[in-house]
Amino acid sequence: MSIFDLFKKKTSGDVAKDRLKFLLVSDRAKCSPEVMEMLKRDIISCISKYMEIDYDGLDIQITTAGQNGEAGNAPALFANIPIKEVKHNV
Repeated sequence: MSIFDLFKKKTSGDVAKDRLKFLLVSDRAKCSPEVMEMLKRDIISCISKYMEIDYDGLDIQITTAGQNGEAGNAPALFANIPIKEVKHNV
């Protein structure tokens, strides 16, 4: 759940799914859900300085990935951030 999700109407099922995702991600990365949310906000803030992004399609998560694509060894950050437009007046 990001800060931008606060302005959207969500069903109780959606809220429960978001909470479960945070628990799973924080467990994989061995960090708290609060740290994960701060990391996500920082990434969004940084990229938003230079590009207009689509918050609806935003997906940032940590999974475990091994070397050469094998699963299970080290945490890896995956970010899918749809870009609407690059800001040229930075």
